[in-house]
Amino acid sequence: MTVIIYSKPACVQCSATYRAFERLGINYRVIDISQDSQALSFVTQLGYRQVPVIVAGDLHWAGFRPDMITRIQ
Repeated sequence: MTVIIYSKPACVQCSATYRAFERLGINYRVIDISQDSQALSFVTQLGYRQVPVIVAGDLHWAGFRPDMITRIQ
């Protein structure tokens, strides 16, 4: 499964999310929505207005959510 984290610079919740994925050995890809207007549009269409937004298969959520991260392990 591909895990994508939509992020932006200086995001504390994003950094916590990266660390949680790394601690569990889950690979992920980061897309900076401040540099990618298509990614920003995608996140907005999903209904989110904060980062990080995590998309893992059919699951997606916003914010630092350890409960959701361990769910995709």
